[in-house]
Formats: sequence, structure tokens, C-alpha cells
Amino acid sequence: MAVTDPFALFDAWLTEARASEINDPDAMAFASADERGRPSVRMVLLRRAGPDGFGFFTNLDSRKGRELLANPWGALSIHWKSLRRQVRAEGAVEQVSDSEADDYFASRGRESQVGSWASDQSRPLESRELFEQRYREMDQRFEGGPVPRPPRWSGFRLVPDRIEFWSDRPHRLHERRLFTRHDGGWSEGLLYP
Repeated sequence: MAVTDPFALFDAWLTEARASEINDPDAMAFASADERGRPSVRMVLLRRAGPDGFGFFTNLDSRKGRELLANPWGALSIHWKSLRRQVRAEGAVEQVSDSEADDYFASRGRESQVGSWASDQSRPLESRELFEQRYREMDQRFEGGPVPRPPRWSGFRLVPDRIEFWSDRPHRLHERRLFTRHDGGWSEGLLYP
């Protein structure tokens, strides 16, 4: 079977999804595991995709941040219901560079930047009012100037060694294309549905 670039295929599918998905075509379920191997999964927004991997941004002290720093492996799944397609990927996870985190943080809306300072992500919250008060305090703190990236806010990149592309077919005769990384390149095969 011909070897194809999985990231070119992903880019084509994501482009189609951006035209057909009503909300968040870049939303993905991301799974991590703690140091004991207990998994957890949550939705995050894909912010980078290319030959170096699939990237997203978060607070390093969040549950996912702590888990990925302790156990740098992950898996993701993106489902585009309107297209009846899914992409899954698995592999090692690495933290992005400070400059990449700075660049992405600077591209966010000011309210989201301020919210990053106000939130102790994944920590217990006494009340919604407390969170809103912290937000107002951070908003005043940075009033009239740029909002710098918080020291514990960064991003991660899943560097896949497996990427699967699933397409719905009639009678549950779905198509599953599996790309596996080998010696810097990719091999492609099919899986039974």
C-alpha cells in the first residue's frame, strides 16, 4: 500500500471540518495518565498540527499538566460528526518551547489571558464568586498594558507514533487507515473495522 503523509491528510480533513462543523472543529479528546497509569481524558482545543505533532496549551499545574510532566505519553481523538470521520493518535508528549508558548499566549484574547492568571486550573474552587473576584483583580492588575504569560502556563505537543483515520461506510464496513512511524518515515496499512 502506498505510503502517504498523514499530516497532509489530517490538514485536508481539518480544512473540511472547519467548513462543516458547527462548533469547535479543532476540539479533541486528550487522554493522559498519572504516574500509576490511571488514565484521565478531557476535551482540549488543538492549536498546532503538523509534522512535529499535535499541540495544545494549558496550565502546567492542571491535572493534565501534572500528569504529562510525570508520564509523558498521551492519546487523542478528534471526531467530526458532520463528516462521519475520526482521527486518533498516540505517542510521546513534550512540552513546547517558551517562545512557542509566548507566541500563542500573545495571540489569545485579553479576557482569556487574564483568565489564565485568575484560574488555579484543576484545583478546588470555593465559589464561583471567588473566581470572578480573582478575575477582576487580575484585570485591574494588568489594566492599560499587555498581559504577560503566567509562569506556569505553557503547552504540550503529542508526537505521534501511530495515527489512525476512520471513515464511516455503509453497513458498518468502515475504513480504518493506520499510519505507523518507522525510522523517521511513515508506513500505511488498513485495520478491520
